Amino acid sequence: MLRIASSFDVIDSHTAGHPTRVILSGVPALSGNSVRDARDDFRRRFDHLRTLLLHEPRGHAAMVGLVPVPSRVADYGAFFISSYVYLDMCGHGTIGYAKTLAASGQISPATGDSFTLETPAGIVTVGLVWGKDGGLRSVRLRNVPSYLAIEKVTVDVAGLGPVSADLAYGGMWYALVDAAALGVKLEPGHVSELLRLGSVIKTKLKEKLAGNTLIGNDPAPSVLFHADHGAEGSTHLLVLDINKFDRSPCGTGTSARLAQLRRQGRIPANGVYRAKNILGVPFLARIAGETKVDGFPAIIAEIEGQAHITAHTTIVLEADDPIGEGFLCR
Repeated sequence: MLRIASSFDVIDSHTAGHPTRVILSGVPALSGNSVRDARDDFRRRFDHLRTLLLHEPRGHAAMVGLVPVPSRVADYGAFFISSYVYLDMCGHGTIGYAKTLAASGQISPATGDSFTLETPAGIVTVGLVWGKDGGLRSVRLRNVPSYLAIEKVTVDVAGLGPVSADLAYGGMWYALVDAAALGVKLEPGHVSELLRLGSVIKTKLKEKLAGNTLIGNDPAPSVLFHADHGAEGSTHLLVLDINKFDRSPCGTGTSARLAQLRRQGRIPANGVYRAKNILGVPFLARIAGETKVDGFPAIIAEIEGQAHITAHTTIVLEADDPIGEGFLCR
């Protein structure tokens, strides 16, 4: 007989290959007047649930979770959890959440072609492209403002020498690195090499940016390698940690990349940017508007992609499980 200590109803999806686990039930009530407040309350009191739900044996290093919470200012509210850090914004996760809402009948063509979502980074608009059969064909995320903040930050990497990166914000911070300049290939067979290289660059940048008031207490910039195919298309691989990369082209990373291209005059205001992952699955990015953030020229990026449901299940914790809070090995 099972002695179940807790259980969680979840729907899993993938967006261009990267997972989103929406936790529908099992999380205790959270306090606060905003989604950010609820996220911070969860982090203070229930961080063990993050590791239980995302780490092995119920998840893995690349798992991303989404916790729906009430919003006072938008149609929906949600915050994002990951294996190591809390995310202020997550593009692929938002697309996965829209697919989950559609799959569970909470949205449909009858409810409209968009909704607003409060995230810790701010309110985003989620556009819905419905098919003739009533299914959700794709999602168009209108992100928080994105901007290029610092150009050509250089760090020394053993075996490579100086490596240059542009730092841009798209809801999270990213170090944009030209893969061709380093002679590395963004292909599935080179992922281990890219993880090692990207994690070294990230560590070096974290050391160099320590105390930087712009980054503040935000997580250190993850490394987005890009291999360009002309001005309006690239392959992306985002290194998050030594054992973790984004399987999708990365929605917030693509927003940051689009801001870089626009600031450098390499894409027009009405241009379309096609970001592919190493599996060849694309996000389409457009500039929906322009603004300023803290004096920086910024854009409003619209990212379009697809998500697909992979499971609807109940995760359980047995009372005598010796590794009930999960584990990860690097």
